[in-house]
Amino acid sequence: MPLTVNLRHLEAHDVRLEGEASAKEMDLDTRDEMIQANQPLHYNLEVQKLEGGLLVQGRLQMKFDCECVRCLRPFRYRLDLKEWACHVPLQGDEAVKVINDCVDLTPFIREDILLELPQHPLCDPECRGLPTSTHQSAVGAGKAKKSPGLPGAETEPGPSAWSELNKLKL
Repeated sequence: MPLTVNLRHLEAHDVRLEGEASAKEMDLDTRDEMIQANQPLHYNLEVQKLEGGLLVQGRLQMKFDCECVRCLRPFRYRLDLKEWACHVPLQGDEAVKVINDCVDLTPFIREDILLELPQHPLCDPECRGLPTSTHQSAVGAGKAKKSPGLPGAETEPGPSAWSELNKLKL
């Protein structure tokens, strides 16, 4: 069931919407295999009728099941929009459809949630990624460099991207 508000109720007083909506009801398609919406959206909103539109304010909270793009470790990302606000136009070119005196707020909430998701989810801002294998054969001079911050981890010195680009004949 979409998150709707009845305009007739707003004629008398402001409306408070509180509860949760499943990820399926919100139709959250993250289009990212690293971010999955499996948990419900918790909302606490106040809706006011303004001249020509609605003002929706409140809090949106949702947890997402993610996979770190560096180390591939699963983690949970908590989205918390504490002071979320949205203007829903009832008149003009961008007016929202009114069906049976109700306005669907779901598309506005969905859009702002998707805009707040990280483009590259990280389990920790300091995540250094997957540890490299020490069993690889060394390239070049036969030496391996120690990786800073990872005890015992070694990396192979490889050709620099710039040296490969310099070989191009343009």
